[in-house]
Amino acid sequence: MTAQSVPAAAQNLPDEVLEQRQSERDDKGVPTGLRRTNRWRGIAALTLVAIGVGVLIEQPAALLAGVFGVAFAAYGEVGAAPDPTLAVERSIADEEPADGDEVSVTVTITNEGDRTLTDLRVVDGVPDGLSVVSGSPRAATVLRPEESLELSYEVDATRGDHAFDPMVAIVRDVTGATERAVEIETAGGIDCVPSFPADPPAFPLRAQTTRYTGRASATEGGDGVEFHATREYRAGDPLSRIDWKRTARTRDLTTVEYRLERAASVLIVVDARKAAYASHDSHGETTVDRCVDAARTVAASLFDAGHSVGLAAISPRPCWITPGQGVEHRLELTTTLARHEAFSREPPAESTNVYAAGREIRSRLASDTQVVFVSPMIDDAGAQIAYRFDAHGHLTTVVSPDSCVDDTAGHQTASVSRSLRITTTRHAGLPTIDWDRDEPFDHAIIRSNRRWSA
Repeated sequence: MTAQSVPAAAQNLPDEVLEQRQSERDDKGVPTGLRRTNRWRGIAALTLVAIGVGVLIEQPAALLAGVFGVAFAAYGEVGAAPDPTLAVERSIADEEPADGDEVSVTVTITNEGDRTLTDLRVVDGVPDGLSVVSGSPRAATVLRPEESLELSYEVDATRGDHAFDPMVAIVRDVTGATERAVEIETAGGIDCVPSFPADPPAFPLRAQTTRYTGRASATEGGDGVEFHATREYRAGDPLSRIDWKRTARTRDLTTVEYRLERAASVLIVVDARKAAYASHDSHGETTVDRCVDAARTVAASLFDAGHSVGLAAISPRPCWITPGQGVEHRLELTTTLARHEAFSREPPAESTNVYAAGREIRSRLASDTQVVFVSPMIDDAGAQIAYRFDAHGHLTTVVSPDSCVDDTAGHQTASVSRSLRITTTRHAGLPTIDWDRDEPFDHAIIRSNRRWSA
C-alpha cells in the first residue's frame, strides 16, 4: 500500500514546463493554468438590451434586472478562480498484482487552504495501460477548508510497470466564469509481471539435423524415448536395448534404437512493428499483447523441455536476449516480456526497417538456432520475415494470433488476406500455429500437435 501527499500550491511551475506537460497530455483534454470558460459570454449585451427595453417601456423591473446583470458581468470579468492548496493521498491495495487481478485504488483529497472551493473537479491520473472496471477516478464537489474528498475505484491489472500520472484538479469561481487547473504530482504505481504458465503443453519444435546441442528430435538413432529403428546386435550394446521378443521368435539378437533427442537452442522473435499493432478497442488488448502472451507460453514450454531459449523483437525499439537456461535466465525473459519498451502497449512512433532488423538478429544467431516467429501476419512483411529466417538455415515455426474480425467488408478482406498468408507459409514448409481470437493458446498448440502428427 502506498500513500503520497503533495500540496497543489507547490506546482507553480514555469510556463515552459507547463506547456511541455500540456502537449504530452493533449489527449486527456485538460490544460493547466487559469483560463476563462466563456460561460457568460454575451451577458453584457443582453444586459444592455434589458436596460434599453426598460427605458423604452418605462419599466423599473427591467432596469433593475439590467443593473444586476451589469454587476454580475463585472464580477465575472474581475474575479478569478482561486489557487487551491490540496493534499492528495493515494492508496493502492496491491502494487505487484497478478495479470488480470482487480486492484483497489483509494484517493483522498484534502483542502489545506483557507478558502472554500465552491466548484472543485478532480481527475486521478490512471495510467493508459490500466482500465477502470468499477467506481470512478473522477469527482466534482464543494470542499471547505480541512475537508476531504475520497475516490474509490478498481483497475484491471495488465502486464507492465504502470506509474500513475499526476492528478488534475480544476477549480472554478462562484460564477463559473474562470477556472484554474493544476497538476498534483503523486508517487506510486502498479508493477505487473505475469509469470510463466504452469504445465504448458509441449511446443512442437522442428526436427534437428545438426549434431550440435539438442534435445529436439534428430533424424538419427541413439538414446531416447521414441522408437527409431532396429539393427543387428553389436558387442557392447546394453542388454536393456535388445529386442528379446524378436530374439525369442527368430533366435537372432536385435538391438532397438530410439530417436535421438538433443536440447535445442531456440530464439523467440516477436513481431512488434508499428504495423503489427491492431485493436478493436482504443483501451483494449492489442495484437502485440497477444503475441507477448503467446511468447510467454512458448518460452515456458521450451524451458520445461530443457531447451535454451532467447528473445528478440522486430521493432525500432530493439530487444535481444541470447538463448540460455537457468532460473535467472527465466526471470530475465519474464521481466523483459512484461516491461521492455519493445512490447509496450503503445505502438512505436516510427516504422521498422524489417530487412535491417532481421539481418541484425541473424548476425547474432548460432547456425543451429531455431526460430519461433510470433506475428499477427497483418501484412506481407510478417511472412517475409519468417521466410528469410528459414532460408538462412534457421528452422522456423510461426505462431500467429488472429486479430481479425468480420463485422465490416474491410475487416472481412483483411481476414481473408491473412488466411492466404498463413496458407502460403504452410505450403512453403513452415509449420504455422493459427491462434483464433476466442481460443486459449494451449488449445491451439494441442490442435497443431495433433495436426502435424497425423
